[in-house]
Amino acid sequence: MPPRLSFSSLEVRRIALWAQGFAARQGQHQPRHLLAMVDRLGALQLDSVNALVRSHYLPLYSRLGAYPREALDAMAWGSGRQRRLFEYWGHEASLLPVQLQPLLRWRMARAAAGQGIYQQLARFGAEQPQRIAAVLGRVQREGALAAGSLSIRQERAGPWWDWSQEKMALEWLFAAGEVTVAARRGFERLYDLPERVLPAAVLAQATPTVEEAQRQLLLHAAKALGVASEQDLRAYFRLSPGEARLRLEELGEAGSLLRCEVEGWPRPGWCMPIERLPRAVTTHALLSPFDSLLWERDRAQRLFGFRYRLEFYTPPSQRVYGYYVMPFLYQEQLLARVDLRAERATQRLLVHAVHEEPGGLSEDAVQALGHALHELAAWLGLERLEVLCQRSEGQTLRRTAFSVSAIMNANSKD
Repeated sequence: MPPRLSFSSLEVRRIALWAQGFAARQGQHQPRHLLAMVDRLGALQLDSVNALVRSHYLPLYSRLGAYPREALDAMAWGSGRQRRLFEYWGHEASLLPVQLQPLLRWRMARAAAGQGIYQQLARFGAEQPQRIAAVLGRVQREGALAAGSLSIRQERAGPWWDWSQEKMALEWLFAAGEVTVAARRGFERLYDLPERVLPAAVLAQATPTVEEAQRQLLLHAAKALGVASEQDLRAYFRLSPGEARLRLEELGEAGSLLRCEVEGWPRPGWCMPIERLPRAVTTHALLSPFDSLLWERDRAQRLFGFRYRLEFYTPPSQRVYGYYVMPFLYQEQLLARVDLRAERATQRLLVHAVHEEPGGLSEDAVQALGHALHELAAWLGLERLEVLCQRSEGQTLRRTAFSVSAIMNANSKD
């Protein structure tokens, strides 16, 4: 069968959900299953927001179910052969398969030259080479170090970017690839030399040209997205518009990527050759605000008619949906937004708000959402679910969640 070059909106949504791993079998929690999913996605975004659980844990949970979080910790920050992931700037700060490290060396080289990084960090690198060298010397001599153990300043740190000079030096070295993250203490990074952290076989690989590395990153993005616009593809690993456009043309000329038309999309998309369309996706999942399915907001609108914005840093009076809002995927649609909080002191998972999308939640969808919330609470080690939302959706969910809890309890006793 020849490759398909045009897709309906339903077809492209199914392709995207399959590519993102939402058709995976629940309950596959061995390290090889977790690693295969990370390889498929290409990156797990890291973020400091911890209203529920750290963001990098959630994408695997949404696709595979209640896996042990310590298994991901071992792959990301374990020692020896356990180390299968590393931290670097992928989409944003990300956990990435170690096999991608050679493909990001061009980004490290540019960072060392003051390009492609925050202006304040680039300026620090140009103005403080001696301090950077001194901090690198400490890491070389002493091993994995946190910024706090290096800092000599006495005053209390202020808001973001009020970093000590030692922290600035470590972040510059990290961007330049001269140190990497050896471990996490809480959420604090411990930095060490790459040769003491990453597999020797990976570090020994030849460094590809910038052009080849960027082509490979775009192919990884295309595989993870299924069908994607130029903007979707370049945003996945944060490539510049000009370079991404050139690399896509090269991939198109080589036949590695194909141009395609998508119903409702204003411009053509790109895809790998697709000879068989995936079946319907029957699943339900609560999604992290940092899930790779939602990274490109315009894409979420094109695929699902779902307009999504983060509201963490919006003043409370200006929030529309809440602080930590998880979209609810049911079958092949994003049907609701749920504002959640883990209140660890009282062992409760709190539902502050539920907002249905246009068309509403069917009885089956509400039942699935109730199950999803109870399962999430159990995975987080919280003893009970409490729906605080007073809107009509919240009242319906409260009744459903109560009946779901009774059924789940009865089944557990059987």
